[in-house]
Amino acid sequence: MFLHFDEVDEAGHSYGGASTQYMSALHTVDGLVGQVLTGLKSRPTYASEDWLVVVTTDHGHTDAGGHGGNSANERQTWMVLNGQGYQAGARRYDVKPVDIAPTVLKHEGVAIDPAWGLDGTPVDEIVPDAFDALRPSLQTRVDETGIGSTVKGFTHTPPAGWSIDNSRMPSGGVTEWRGWAFATDEFWTAAQLAQSRETNVRARNVFAVADSDEWDDKAHGAGQFDSTLISPAYPVAGLRRGTLSFATDYKIDGPQTGDVYVVFDNGAPQLVKSYRADLNTVEHLSVTVPAGASTARFQFRYTGTNSAFWTVDQVVFG
Repeated sequence: MFLHFDEVDEAGHSYGGASTQYMSALHTVDGLVGQVLTGLKSRPTYASEDWLVVVTTDHGHTDAGGHGGNSANERQTWMVLNGQGYQAGARRYDVKPVDIAPTVLKHEGVAIDPAWGLDGTPVDEIVPDAFDALRPSLQTRVDETGIGSTVKGFTHTPPAGWSIDNSRMPSGGVTEWRGWAFATDEFWTAAQLAQSRETNVRARNVFAVADSDEWDDKAHGAGQFDSTLISPAYPVAGLRRGTLSFATDYKIDGPQTGDVYVVFDNGAPQLVKSYRADLNTVEHLSVTVPAGASTARFQFRYTGTNSAFWTVDQVVFG
């Protein structure tokens, strides 16, 4: 069953997200949702039924009214799920609107066919990655001015097992983006609107980002942005092949390169894939494991001269 209550959207367009009319519309729709739930729970067979209730919104609004821009207030949405298996009061940062369809399909017992190409994942199957564990340690801005002073959203400290090689990075530049960083959408995109950062839609929660454009906005030493993100050592003993998967958004706006390398044990880096054109997808890169190898590390090296960015998230090897 699908229900659409339009009062909130109308108030947001006409009066803005900071208006009393908007708040009044929220209370009205809250009451309507309450009526639906009361009716549902009054069913004689409710105790033996398995209901999943999903409440969501499709976008936000500006304080003045309307939407359509790149700000977090306009783009961000929320979702509430109520049903068996969902903990009351739990809060997550890695759930997206595209997850609604597969979540509902799974609840209805429909097997999801990979051939459908759904971007989403059933909510109860979304697994936080190593980057997401950094959220409690995120910092507020240092050099950036467009980001709210109280917004916590970046760090250069990688999660356990990961590392960053900045030995080729010039000194100086914007602190937040000197080499690979870990950031959230609301922090990173606010650095500068209308530069395609909002297209990083496949990342969830905290992600890794190399941004030569923003780093170059402050004086720095001679040379280009040149930083390498290095993964943990994955065990490969006995394997003949493996697959490296990750969500990525690679955007070009000037001279830049992006390369993925694999290092088996302590050997030399071997190129897995080079990026020289815009790409926004989930990658599945096949890797041949040499006989006798015991571990594999992956390197994400990005270089750029006041160009654009490269994001990486949900890295899995197996």
